[in-house]
Amino acid sequence: MVTERGQNKKMKKQLFYIILFISAIGFAQEPLVKAVIDTTNIRIGEQFQLKIMVNKTQNVIIPKIDSTRLGKLEIISEDKIDTIKNTLIKKYILTGFDSGAYYIPQQQIYINNQAHLTDSLLINVATIAIDTTKQKPFPIKAIKGEPIIFDDYKNYMYWGLIALAIIGFLLYYFVFNKKTEEEEEYIPTIPPYEEAIQKLHQLDEKLLWQNNKIKKYYSELTEIIRSYIERELKVPALEITTDELINTLTNFYTSGVIITSDETIKKLKDLLQEADLVKFAKSKPLALEIEGDRKDAEEVVNHLKPKPVEIVETKEEKEDV
Repeated sequence: MVTERGQNKKMKKQLFYIILFISAIGFAQEPLVKAVIDTTNIRIGEQFQLKIMVNKTQNVIIPKIDSTRLGKLEIISEDKIDTIKNTLIKKYILTGFDSGAYYIPQQQIYINNQAHLTDSLLINVATIAIDTTKQKPFPIKAIKGEPIIFDDYKNYMYWGLIALAIIGFLLYYFVFNKKTEEEEEYIPTIPPYEEAIQKLHQLDEKLLWQNNKIKKYYSELTEIIRSYIERELKVPALEITTDELINTLTNFYTSGVIITSDETIKKLKDLLQEADLVKFAKSKPLALEIEGDRKDAEEVVNHLKPKPVEIVETKEEKEDV
């Protein structure tokens, strides 16, 4: 028979094996974070790869490498984080331009808000040996000038254009503009009546209202009438309102200053009020109404005249005759 002492000894032995197995599994697990480089020795200017690996994919933060802690090493580029078989991988390309041994310090990786450190890595940067017996050093070359480009002279071109513009403006203002003003002085002025009739015919040739430009048509039509009244009767017709203009002409007619009729003044009032409705109230008169307004405009020009100034001869002038 198996004694109680033997059974206890057997149980202790089994428990020892279980603990040993669990410990072996724990030591066999890979670390959560790891940093590796593809080489430990490079020559000046050569590049090498640094790879940080995390065997977790959830709640992982891989901060950027602080370049100030790399010494004379420089980061050339870095790739986005990649996921391969439940492992996060971050790759960097580094290089060094000064010979020496440099450490890549431990990097902090956060997993579930807990910091984990990678190993620090050593990289040796060696100079390139030159055999002066086979390859003689070349003499130092002189500094080579850069090719001339547009940016070297663009400021001078801009200032030159500004100077030309100023000169052109001065020439126009003091020479050409002066000649134009002198020429304009010798152009004979068209009498108000002839100018108004001429502009009315020119307005007809534009075919504005026929092309649905009614507002522009009435603007030009009333401007012709107001300009005629302003020149012929010496009234500021272009600057006053319709009511003010009609009241002024009515007073002139009543006092005998102008030659016209009540019917002419009424036609002018209706024409100006119709134009105001078109320009400000977006009214759209019919074709017959537009043609009637055009006819009334010419009748206003024909029947709105200043009263001729009577020349009174003195007794002495009559005797001379």
